[in-house]
Amino acid sequence: QVQLVESGGGSVPPGGSLRLSCVASGATASNYYLKWFRQAPGKEREGVATISTRNIPTYASFVKGRFTVSKDNAKNILYLQMDSLKPEDSAMYYCAAGRDLQLNPSRVDTWGRGTQVTVSS
Repeated sequence: QVQLVESGGGSVPPGGSLRLSCVASGATASNYYLKWFRQAPGKEREGVATISTRNIPTYASFVKGRFTVSKDNAKNILYLQMDSLKPEDSAMYYCAAGRDLQLNPSRVDTWGRGTQVTVSS
């Protein structure tokens, strides 16, 4: 079983930045693709970003160049740099591990507990 621990959430004003981290551990941690999802109250969980073995990123359309996903393979850490944050970005952000690169909650084997991001004045 892989374990995932997110960190880096917080409260920022519109236009601010946050950098989220997800640390994956466990005997099979390196066998999973790591992904970012988010969920706001009353809304469905949606994919945000993921990155391939060859460092090719995939983003949801709402990111529009504002977010950057990266990883540290040696340490099994996934990052999400979020810039130009908007109030609609407010959500619980979850790290997830899956067997492929699809940004679909149904393609997730393990979830982290989440880290809260709040964007408001």
